[in-house]
Amino acid sequence: MMAGAACSSIRVVKTEPAPNFALSNYRTFAFSDIESTGDIPQSGFYRSQVDALKAAIEKQLVNKGLRRVDTQPDLMMNIGIAVDEKTQTRETNFRTDPPYYIGQRRYSWRSQEVPVGKYRQGTIDAHLIDAKRNEMVWRGIVEGVIPKKPEKLQKQIDEGMEKLFSKL
Repeated sequence: MMAGAACSSIRVVKTEPAPNFALSNYRTFAFSDIESTGDIPQSGFYRSQVDALKAAIEKQLVNKGLRRVDTQPDLMMNIGIAVDEKTQTRETNFRTDPPYYIGQRRYSWRSQEVPVGKYRQGTIDAHLIDAKRNEMVWRGIVEGVIPKKPEKLQKQIDEGMEKLFSKL
């Protein structure tokens, strides 16, 4: 069971700092746009999760020495959210999946992908923008399987942002 606990469905896809980017050159930040695409219900629950995401990002940036402000920030944080429904598949196996009868006492078998379930995958694309120059100075993308139980989502958001901003 310990191997399952060590595994995480969250992975950092990539991080891209601008040339000569140093977080120590900045002191303050503010949130800017949040764009969402895909299978995202525009509900009160969604808004509460966006607030949870902002809180997780704020915690990470504060831990890195930045301070959130409402006016004239050094950095703007843009967030893109995408949620897509995916189909989980498995490949058929000759030992466990019987061959198909195709008539006249002939059987055929070939490997194929078989759908076994559906899940939702979330992707967060975070951009830090230099407010004075209006240029992106850092980009990070993290993705993970969204848990079916809403109470597990907050923990996953915190874990994902911790992983992402550890690369900043």
